[in-house]
Amino acid sequence: MAATKDDSVFPAPVYKDTVLAPLFEGVKKHHWQHQMRINRASAVMLAEKNLLSRAEAGAILKALDDIVRTVDVAKLDYTGEHEDFFFYVESELKRRLGVEVAGKLHTGRSRNDIDHTVFKLALKERLIPFVEAMIGLVETALTVAEKNRDTLIVAYTHGQPAQPSTFGHYLAALVEMLIRDIERITHAARYPDKSSMGAAAITTSGFDLDRARMADLLGFAEVQENSYGCIAAVDYATSVYSALKLVFVHLGRFVQDLNAWTGFEIGHLYVPNAYVQISSIMPQKRNPVPVEHLRLMLSLASARAEAVITAVHNTPFTDMNDSEGEVQAAGYEAFDTGHRAIALLAGFIGSVRIDEAKVRKHIEEACITVTELADSLVRAEGLSFRQAHEIAAKLARRMIDTGERFGTVPMSAFAEAFREVAGRTPKLSEAEFRRVTTPEHFVAVRTMPGGPAPEALKAAFACYRNEIGQARGWLDAYRGRMESAARRLDAAATGLKQV
Repeated sequence: MAATKDDSVFPAPVYKDTVLAPLFEGVKKHHWQHQMRINRASAVMLAEKNLLSRAEAGAILKALDDIVRTVDVAKLDYTGEHEDFFFYVESELKRRLGVEVAGKLHTGRSRNDIDHTVFKLALKERLIPFVEAMIGLVETALTVAEKNRDTLIVAYTHGQPAQPSTFGHYLAALVEMLIRDIERITHAARYPDKSSMGAAAITTSGFDLDRARMADLLGFAEVQENSYGCIAAVDYATSVYSALKLVFVHLGRFVQDLNAWTGFEIGHLYVPNAYVQISSIMPQKRNPVPVEHLRLMLSLASARAEAVITAVHNTPFTDMNDSEGEVQAAGYEAFDTGHRAIALLAGFIGSVRIDEAKVRKHIEEACITVTELADSLVRAEGLSFRQAHEIAAKLARRMIDTGERFGTVPMSAFAEAFREVAGRTPKLSEAEFRRVTTPEHFVAVRTMPGGPAPEALKAAFACYRNEIGQARGWLDAYRGRMESAARRLDAAATGLKQV
């Protein structure tokens, strides 16, 4: 059977509209500046390795500058004349310089190593402001914690009132977790900080290229060693988005507490009017809807980070579109939504306050200082903890049934529970009984490291300030390396353009 003649021309209209045009728009929005930076660095490196003459490199660099200056990238429409933005730029270089010179820029390169280097640059570019926002949130939470070192709250376990603590102690737990989240992000940030340039399609090149110089000019910390891994592993993306997802999951749990604390029945957290929306029909309503928006934003950001991991899941260990333009752009939405959530949460935390009257009322109603009564009986009466626990439990059950409080329950009720278990009269005086069952005493005696007592918190706060300083040091170094690399690239390019 004779072969059917194929008169079709690339690209098929439906392929153009559904794949190539959207990808082109994605490059316009996110990546073209990084491509141009790689082009400039390639021209410099090739000249330094004598694979381009200095005159050729200077001409290419001037032409690249002219493209940036004269082409309004935002207004480019995808026509299908060129497969993608890379080939569009190559055609513009050829138009200005001729193929004999322009065609040399791609010596020893592939769109494979270029693309993954672009994606790494784009991630690095987003990690810097994201870590900065995270540090800002930690600093806000820590400042509020320091101001509320002594502000009582109800701490919950299993959804039930458990023990008194302080708002400062509670926020310190958030601060610690966020510091660990920052550590996870900065650790993951090491992987997109390894340059893929020089890997070419898969196996590097027979040309005498300088991979380390390319990494240096582009602001990478080092070269990614294995060329196959440079275009196949993509763990630089999965690591970053895994760390990001954890941030959003962790903050979402904190926001769930805010949601509970602002509810009418609990009401421990007062939300100022600036963060409250009214009902269109119910005049009494004060809706703290920023909490709901936070929950939504963090869920969306988590899902968008997960989208990158899911897209890569179960794909072959090779260069593939499953980890390229559209997937990378989907991940950027996790950064964008995460920024909104972090900014809103920082503003919210800095504005709310604890309703201390409601907190104290609920502490008294729930008898949650009773744990310290048991502890005090061990110390003052020489009982085993199990005996002391039984006495405290008997008294608490009576108080909850009768609606009594530790400040008013008859001393005889305590003495009766004590005799039933210990078989004798308690030594503890009524004044001591009243004192050891106050929330202030409960907090004050918990002086161990990590506890809510003032000195323990003061030491913790100092530690957190030091860790925040270390995070800022990492951020300054990470950003500084990129900025200094940009200056080196500009200087090297300027020198060649003057030839």
